[in-house]
Amino acid sequence: MSRSIAEKRAAFRALHDQGCFVLPNPWDTGSAVYLQSLGFKALATTSSGLAWSLGHADNSVSRDAVLAHLRDIVIATDLPVNADFENGFATDADGVAESVRLAVQTGVAGLSIEDSTGDAAAPQFGIDVAVERIRAARRAIDQYGSDTMLIGRAENFFCGNPDLDDTIARLKAYSDAGADCLYAPGIGTRDEIAAVVAAVASKPVNLLVGSASTLTVDEIAALGVRRISVGGALARAAWGGFMRGAQALAQGRFDGFADAASGQQLNALFRDSGS
Repeated sequence: MSRSIAEKRAAFRALHDQGCFVLPNPWDTGSAVYLQSLGFKALATTSSGLAWSLGHADNSVSRDAVLAHLRDIVIATDLPVNADFENGFATDADGVAESVRLAVQTGVAGLSIEDSTGDAAAPQFGIDVAVERIRAARRAIDQYGSDTMLIGRAENFFCGNPDLDDTIARLKAYSDAGADCLYAPGIGTRDEIAAVVAAVASKPVNLLVGSASTLTVDEIAALGVRRISVGGALARAAWGGFMRGAQALAQGRFDGFADAASGQQLNALFRDSGS
């Protein structure tokens, strides 16, 4: 039975109250439907996965295209959806607030705002500006979609500034500014994870596992992480299979199809899902 937007948002917020859940990242409606069939409790979009599917590099897709994608993923399943909303598609706080208003209207259950600028010369907003952007996102959510969760992201490790102390200072400031969940993509050691979890307690922490990790889900949960996402990893895995098959075909071989899913399997999946 289809759940309402309010029901999805309530279920998503409840997932953050205790335990740890995996938040996989589909890049289109088909991958979203498949992930639901595996029993996951929620989904998150991926800016990189969407961009590659459109023939773009990450962080180069327009706000309108991202909003349309969010609507498609929200409609595709009964699961709550967290939006990878990049840096809010604006440099100033008012612009972030307007973008967040539009994102809330798509029906997402949560959305992430990064402190990255997209400018290689100055890749992160100063902390004061970044905090104002989170405050603006908070105000917009409170006005237009109070059940939508706000995730504050400190991009230090992705912006060439792997300073854990500064990362933690930013996350604490974003928490104080109204973020419901905190996220520092790029951290990965036990000590880094534990330090972030302790610093922002009792707010939940999202951990990105974007490549092979020596830690299991149970071990990550034991460190206090509430949710685990994989970013563009599933999209990259799919692209890896496609590229191997296509490269073999270009060389006159067909062995690149050896691990392909069967048409019968895929037809049955989408027939049963009603998509």
